[in-house]
Amino acid sequence: MTVKFGLFVPQGWKMDLVSIPDPIAQYEAMTAVAKEADAGPWDSVWVYDHFHTVPEPTMETTFECWTVSATLARDTERVRIGQMVGCNGYRNPALYAKIASTVDVASHGRLNAGIGAGWYEHEWRAYGYGFPETPERMGMFREAVQIIHKMWTEDKPTFQGKRYAIDGPINEPKSAVPGQKVSMWIGGGGEKVTLKLVAQYGDACNVGRDPETCRHKLEVLQGHCETVGRDYDEIIRSAEADVFLTREGEDPVAATAHIRGDQPFEEYAKGKIIGSPDRVQSHINDLAEAGIDYVIVYMPNLAHDRDPVGRFAAEVIPAFA
Repeated sequence: MTVKFGLFVPQGWKMDLVSIPDPIAQYEAMTAVAKEADAGPWDSVWVYDHFHTVPEPTMETTFECWTVSATLARDTERVRIGQMVGCNGYRNPALYAKIASTVDVASHGRLNAGIGAGWYEHEWRAYGYGFPETPERMGMFREAVQIIHKMWTEDKPTFQGKRYAIDGPINEPKSAVPGQKVSMWIGGGGEKVTLKLVAQYGDACNVGRDPETCRHKLEVLQGHCETVGRDYDEIIRSAEADVFLTREGEDPVAATAHIRGDQPFEEYAKGKIIGSPDRVQSHINDLAEAGIDYVIVYMPNLAHDRDPVGRFAAEVIPAFA
């Protein structure tokens, strides 16, 4: 089974830059991981669109995703650059489309432009965006995707919705290559709105982490594609994986001690794949069998130790080439 792989760089959102005191050194540590991936078989590097850290907001660095995307586009040569995913509520969709078009050109056509409805309430309220109820946020998202698609495919498009409107905006250049649309990655597994938008407009989707959940969501997506007459196989089908690679004979509890601190191993391990390359391969095989053909990997501590980037590239990726 052929699977492509992307890598999240340490951006700060997951508290992965806190032990580097200097902000310039933090940024360069993030860039160094992207360059490491650029030199190997990784297909892409990714950032999150968040302003505050998780699992709770702290006074720690979180670099803004589109600024990062632009700089990584210039600091790398081969890998694609993506956001998983851009939060619709943080930027007017017409502006989002213009930003993405610019970054696509800066990357020489290597942009994966992620878009989603957004969920992190603390950020929304802190930055003055309010936090609309879910039906309203999904209505905003539906209209935004239509506007973005128009901005990338039409000259002086128009749109009048309940939440957004555009009236002939000029978006030039639309992408790095005339006639080639920016790649739209739609994140989320909502079956009534999000997956319908993927079938209509998406070049790729991101539907979760668990193989069985992915299988179900992709079956729903396939049904939506049949309804609108879209070729399901045109759509890249991605999932995320939090990975901690251990070495042969290494105890996972001891190996993760410096990362998890006082957090019990059982709690830290929830939702993560911790183990040998064989263990990781097994999980990715399960995702592939569920219909996933693209896996975006997060690995902790890369700002301090980039060795797992090379190990994953050498010991996992070749099994799916």
